[in-house]
Amino acid sequence: MRAFLIVLDGVGIGALPDAAEYGDAGSHTLRHVGEATGGLRLPTLEKLGLGRIDALPGVRALADPRGAYGRMSERSKGKDSTTGHWEMAGIVSERPFPTYPRGFPLDLLERFSHAVERGWLGNVAASGTEIIARLGEEHQRTGKLIVYTSADSVFQIAAHEETVPLPELYECCRTARGMLTGEHAVGRVIARPFVGAPGAYRRTENRKDFSLEPPAGMLLDRLVERRIPVFTVGKVNELFAGRGVTQAFHTGNNQEGEAILSDLVRRSGEGLVFANLVDFDQQYGHRNDPAGFARALEEFDGRAAELTGALRSDEMCLITADHGNDPTTASTDHSREYVPLLVAGPRVRSGVDLGTRETFADVAATLGEMFGLPRPAAGTSFLREVRG
Repeated sequence: MRAFLIVLDGVGIGALPDAAEYGDAGSHTLRHVGEATGGLRLPTLEKLGLGRIDALPGVRALADPRGAYGRMSERSKGKDSTTGHWEMAGIVSERPFPTYPRGFPLDLLERFSHAVERGWLGNVAASGTEIIARLGEEHQRTGKLIVYTSADSVFQIAAHEETVPLPELYECCRTARGMLTGEHAVGRVIARPFVGAPGAYRRTENRKDFSLEPPAGMLLDRLVERRIPVFTVGKVNELFAGRGVTQAFHTGNNQEGEAILSDLVRRSGEGLVFANLVDFDQQYGHRNDPAGFARALEEFDGRAAELTGALRSDEMCLITADHGNDPTTASTDHSREYVPLLVAGPRVRSGVDLGTRETFADVAATLGEMFGLPRPAAGTSFLREVRG
């Protein structure tokens, strides 16, 4: 048996009931992208039942979708990639990771600076493109690292690739990861390299995430313990700190990730393929670019037709998201939203309404049942609903 779990990073489908507590009341990534661009053209996802989940401009609610469909609530406290992916693997985070809207403690930064033997600039919550435009020239002149955060639990280090070579930048991130423990245990340390000249800086695809180790008992650990292979595509391997992964395929963008998925689905194999397609969030959500967001969705929709059409009789594909990132709001941060859930495969019953799932952990429970694992502590399997 083989399952494909594809996470469309940041593709939310409406504000969760507690969204106002996160400053996200009224967010609806998919609907607002559709409204801003004259309607979405997503025939493959439409056929799987996307339009049955919620009203979306350009997406019909077909009477006889060929997939199973629903939406999922996030039970974890937070709205970032780490909590979202961990919950899909069966780990519900009852306490949010720490955030630093006013910057990190100065004593922490001084210890970090001493350890890496470089000074720092910034220490604010900011958009990544904005902060390198503002501080990039000073960074290149002084060699100091640009340190910043966002509304999420992240410690981000930006550096020009000609000023701080990539191996050194990654080593600085590892140093920060080792220091950010206890009360300062942020979800991720992220390397944000960039190139170019003042006034024309641009971030590269050499980003690298350094995540906290997930707690014991998550789905990926349990699969590899049973010698069931786990393949990751994109940043999934980094979000789980390399745990429970048989082989990792690193990617720089959606196109690379989609190409790897297309190659894998044509090969024979077994186990779990767990993929993250990051451009919706990284390139378009954080930059408030609904037109780019819509184009990326339409490009994926074309690939999704190929992927779902190539599934063998013992294979299943789940398409979902980890949080929202509404590019039409004033914020450039993630949004606390429901995520879509579409299930396809030769043995998947057509037109099954999975409703609103109480937790992303239902994915872990379903995949666990598919692979014969004991019932997990969190989540309810929907395998019998989709397969009868």
